[in-house]
Amino acid sequence: MTTTRKRYDKFSTEFGLWLREQREIDSSLGYLTTNLDYIWVNYKTHDWMLLEEKRHGAIVRLWQQQIFNHLDKFLQSDNHYKGFHKIVFQNTNPEDGYIWLDGISITKAELLEFLQFKTIGNLRDP
Repeated sequence: MTTTRKRYDKFSTEFGLWLREQREIDSSLGYLTTNLDYIWVNYKTHDWMLLEEKRHGAIVRLWQQQIFNHLDKFLQSDNHYKGFHKIVFQNTNPEDGYIWLDGISITKAELLEFLQFKTIGNLRDP
């Protein structure tokens, strides 16, 4: 019997579903996977960042955060890399509820400025 969690939503691919069924790579053996939601790039300035999106107020799981922290640390040597950021929507998107960026409540206008690389590292809790 495997201990890898089954996928209960409609967002997985056939490969993702197949991976979860393979006993040889079960999570009980130490294997984990996570997807990365967005690699956000301005091809003109070469600035880029990694974004993880969560809907319905969901949080990043501890093991997932550890993977993201490791990746973020590795990428810090690139001067154009602007970090790894978590965007959480109260519901599903900026139009239907609150928005949190790295744990700070922001407006849709602030999100757009952030996505233009204007406020990287400048957003503060009120």
